[in-house]
Amino acid sequence: MALGNLASRLLVAVVAAPLLLLAFYQRSHIPTFVIVFGASLLAMWELFAMMLEDKRDRVASLVFGALTVAAYYWMHPASLPDRAPWMLLGDSRHVVFALAIISPGLYYLFRFGDMTTVARRMAATTFGIVYAGILLITAAELKRDIGGTDGGHMIVFVLVVVWFGDTGAYFAGRFLGRSKLYEAVSPKKTWAGAFGGLGGSLLGGILMKLFFLDRLGWVDVVLLTLPGAALAQMGDLAESLIKRSTGVKDSGAILPGHGGILDRIDAVLYFAPWVHLYMQARTFVDAL
Repeated sequence: MALGNLASRLLVAVVAAPLLLLAFYQRSHIPTFVIVFGASLLAMWELFAMMLEDKRDRVASLVFGALTVAAYYWMHPASLPDRAPWMLLGDSRHVVFALAIISPGLYYLFRFGDMTTVARRMAATTFGIVYAGILLITAAELKRDIGGTDGGHMIVFVLVVVWFGDTGAYFAGRFLGRSKLYEAVSPKKTWAGAFGGLGGSLLGGILMKLFFLDRLGWVDVVLLTLPGAALAQMGDLAESLIKRSTGVKDSGAILPGHGGILDRIDAVLYFAPWVHLYMQARTFVDAL
C-alpha cells in the first residue's frame, strides 16, 4: 500500500472514529440513526450511479430510498413516542416494502424512457433501496432496541468484528494465500484469507466480550461471529460482483484511500442484520 494511500486511510480513521463513537454512545438513538441514515443515502447513491445511467433515475431512486428507509426505521413502535396516534397500528413496517416496490413502479410507469431497459432500471431501484438502505439501517436498530451503553457497544461490536476480519483476511491472504477463493468475482481473495478473516472476526468478538460486552455469553460470541463473519465475507463478494458486472473499480471516491462508502460497508450490510436478528431471538428466548 502506497504511503500516501496509507496516510489518507489513517487520516479518515482518526477523524471519523471519534465522531462515530460520540454518536453511538449518546443516550438517545437519534444521533446513531442520523449517522447510519446518512451513510445509507451515500451508499444508495453510489449503487444507483453504477446501475442507472440516467441521472434523473438516480435522483428519483434516492428520494424513494430515503423515504423508504426513514419509514422503515420510524414506523417501528420502539422509535415512536408512547402516545403517538399511529402507535395504535402497531408495527406497520410491512407497508414499507410495498413503498419500496410501488414507488419505483409508478415512477417508471409514467417515465419509462427506453422501453427495453425499464425492467432492469425498476429492479435496480428496488434492489438498491433494500440492499444499501434497509440492510444498513439494521445497525441503527441495534442502538435503538438495546439502548444505552450496551446499544453503543453492539454497534462497535459489528464494526470491530468486520475490521478484525478484514485485517485477518489481508495478512493471511498476503503471507499464506495460494488457492483462489472465487477468482471470477474477486481475483485477489484466497481460501487462506477467508479462514484468516474468520479467525480475525472471532478474535474481535472475543475482545469485545472481554472488555465491553458482559451481556454476551461465550456461545453468543461464537454464534454471532463465525456465521456472521462468513456472511460478511459474502457481502464483500456480493459488492465485488456488482462492481465487476458494471465495470467499476471503486464504488466511489468520497473517502480518501478507502474508495466509496459502499466499499467500506459491504460486509456490514450482511453482518448487521444477522447480529440484529440474533439479538432479537436471544431476547425472545430470555423472556420465556
